[in-house]
Amino acid sequence: MTRIIAGIAGGTTLLSVPGTATRPTTDRVKEALFSRLDAYGVLADARVLDLFAGSGSLGVESASRGAASVELVEMADKAADVCRKNARIINKTIGRNVVSVSKAKVESFLAQIGGPWDVVFMDPPYPLTDEALTSILEALAPRLAEGALVVVERSKRSNEPDWPSGLEMFAEKAYGETKLWFAEPPASLDVSNH
Repeated sequence: MTRIIAGIAGGTTLLSVPGTATRPTTDRVKEALFSRLDAYGVLADARVLDLFAGSGSLGVESASRGAASVELVEMADKAADVCRKNARIINKTIGRNVVSVSKAKVESFLAQIGGPWDVVFMDPPYPLTDEALTSILEALAPRLAEGALVVVERSKRSNEPDWPSGLEMFAEKAYGETKLWFAEPPASLDVSNH
């Protein structure tokens, strides 16, 4: 069972994707991630993009914590259906339509939708190649707002993403089998604030 940790919808139960095709972010990682994002002050009124959304729990958590809009992007049928249901739950709880869902391949979505995005979560499936991840990051970089923050979640055994010229990694943190990389557009944030 997954719950929204904090914010206006804190404690609300979310649906999980049935089966083992998706790898949900653990509560421990989610709590640590959002604690860091709260410290950065990046969620209030943010435009959030959750790529490879799975159940949408990261995007929905962002909505609960004050994001202005959240787009969940998921290709798999079962996961996209769960995203739509979780979007309805959070939108009803908040009382306005903050979260929307696009059933699409991430690459297709980024080719059509321009942003700009303030916060982007990427939790690609482990089998996604390093080259494919780099290609997605290259497509994403020009669609980021000034001061944007990108969080990539992968196995701790994965290589660090090959950051394109429009993104610079400023922090990384491992939690058990999971590793988070934090990146931003060059010179957009003062790294000493992190």
